[in-house]
Amino acid sequence: MPSILKSLWNRFAGGGSATGREEPVADAVEYKGFRIRPAPYSAKGGYQTAGIIEKDSEKGMKEHRFVRAETHPSKDDATAFAVTKGKQIIDEQGDRLFG
Repeated sequence: MPSILKSLWNRFAGGGSATGREEPVADAVEYKGFRIRPAPYSAKGGYQTAGIIEKDSEKGMKEHRFVRAETHPSKDDATAFAVTKGKQIIDEQGDRLFG
């Protein structure tokens, strides 16, 4: 696996950022029975759009992680865009995103 993909996977899978600093996950936003947890991380001199969509079910919590190509100059901008992107994913896919 190329090193950039491996680094991205490690960060997203809980291995921390490439710089060794773990970025805190922002507070969850409730939307249509789902929770969107923005999780931007430092990349390319800005912050990468990333997040986690969660939903409670009878079988436990379901989780879908997403990363997008967009980078933003500030963590707040990346956080806000991750919420917007999470809402778009929920609107387009609903429960199918867990399947």
